[in-house]
Amino acid sequence: MPAKSNLTKAANISTSIREIDFVTRFARNWDALMALFGIMRPIQKTPGTKLVSTAASVTLQSGSVGEGEEIPYSLATVTDVAYGDISIEKYCKAVSIEAVAKYGAVNAVNKTDEAFLNELQGNVLTTFYTFLKTGILTGAFSTFQMSLAMAKGMVLDKFKKMRRTVSEVVGFCNVLDAYKYIGGASVTIQTQFGMTYIENFLGYRVLFLMSDPDIPRGKVIALPVENIDLYYINPGDSDFAKLGLEYTVDGVTPLIGFHAMGNYSTAVGECYALMGMALWAEYLDGIAVIDIGSESFSSVGEPSGNPLTKNYYEKDANNNYFHSVDTTVDVSKTYYTRTVTPAA
Repeated sequence: MPAKSNLTKAANISTSIREIDFVTRFARNWDALMALFGIMRPIQKTPGTKLVSTAASVTLQSGSVGEGEEIPYSLATVTDVAYGDISIEKYCKAVSIEAVAKYGAVNAVNKTDEAFLNELQGNVLTTFYTFLKTGILTGAFSTFQMSLAMAKGMVLDKFKKMRRTVSEVVGFCNVLDAYKYIGGASVTIQTQFGMTYIENFLGYRVLFLMSDPDIPRGKVIALPVENIDLYYINPGDSDFAKLGLEYTVDGVTPLIGFHAMGNYSTAVGECYALMGMALWAEYLDGIAVIDIGSESFSSVGEPSGNPLTKNYYEKDANNNYFHSVDTTVDVSKTYYTRTVTPAA
């Protein structure tokens, strides 16, 4: 009697199945994370693309202009901050034949593949958290709840001034600060993609609970979902194949390429991962980085450093402090430095 149709035979089992499983699991995880972040469409970029964020402001002149009079210009300032390139990242993991003989394929191959995948995902997120902390919409407030509330309010206010629509806001905080605030309250805390989060908390779409050094204690971060993009380089690019390097990718948004092969000369199973991904924000002044505590400002003499954006502040007519967007020192201005005293 012949075998039934669609029977998986020995000839069907090869490294390609392992490759498909790897990239499919990676893609599923990122799809779920992008849904949490509210990212609707990842953006494909070419290798070497500069990752640039902007800080924008407009000094609006009076609109009361007499008949026939010249209309004054309203000064618009856009400061570009280049953070780096989208680079191709190459990784390799190898398992010896002795390891498989000693521990079995499940431990030596499958579990190390899982750990490999988690580390690759974690690298992208760690870079994103580092970038978030460069946001230039800053402040300090006395309590965790007030800091979260004002962080959201500040990004909503900033986007409203830019005439940009905001649908929802996501936040990041240290897990210990969150649990100190929550106490014994009944709150549903979820875990996905190795991240712990609370949905619909204090007006946030999602509040991610992080640990040091990603988000240190005493700090909360907020940004609109419209300010989050995912840029990527396609690892299945045909130009790479011209080098004889063909990677298995998944779906219409190929975020990672994977290839497994046996090296007979060393009796080692090798797997290679290729990726170029960056979670990014378009506006640095659309990221609120708020300290839990009190802040004070001190005037300084001629400041040093270039650019000055992250280090120095100016003061407006209402005595509100804001990040300087100067890239060189303006001797007509008074610059300030900011000191934060953590909450007890």
